[in-house]
Amino acid sequence: EVHRDWAPNGADRFYNLVRTGFFDDVSFFRVIDGFMAQTGIHGDPAVSARWREAKIPDDPSAGQSNLRGMATFATAGPGTRTTKFFLNFKDNSFLDNQGFPPFGKVVEGLEVLDKLYRGYGEGAPMGGGPDQGRLQAQGNAYLKADFPKLDAIKTARLVP
Repeated sequence: EVHRDWAPNGADRFYNLVRTGFFDDVSFFRVIDGFMAQTGIHGDPAVSARWREAKIPDDPSAGQSNLRGMATFATAGPGTRTTKFFLNFKDNSFLDNQGFPPFGKVVEGLEVLDKLYRGYGEGAPMGGGPDQGRLQAQGNAYLKADFPKLDAIKTARLVP
């Protein structure tokens, strides 16, 4: 469930990505047990390249918190949000004042979130998970060869 009043730029970006089929067959490439599951790098390197610099303006905090099941765009600092977002496994409210305003929440299927594969952990070089640069350059071929246990979004569609 997306709430434009929480984070209008994030909600609009998410809507447009879902509308265009961007998230179809997109893996959860960074899944950290007790923290969050991150997705949003397209499996086709050409598509990934087209979106890599398509930054969206930051959203101010609208009073929502990064609680369990909340969806939030990832950021590497001001003005850097593009297509990557994460789902919180637990209360991560420490992120609220760091530029991570939630734009939506899981309203059905939290048990699916709990079943995402967590065995690879943090991404390379800090952990054993996928290297985001290689993922952007090589796409799903890299993930399927080196990280076959990753879970993915099969399809994402808008529902009324």
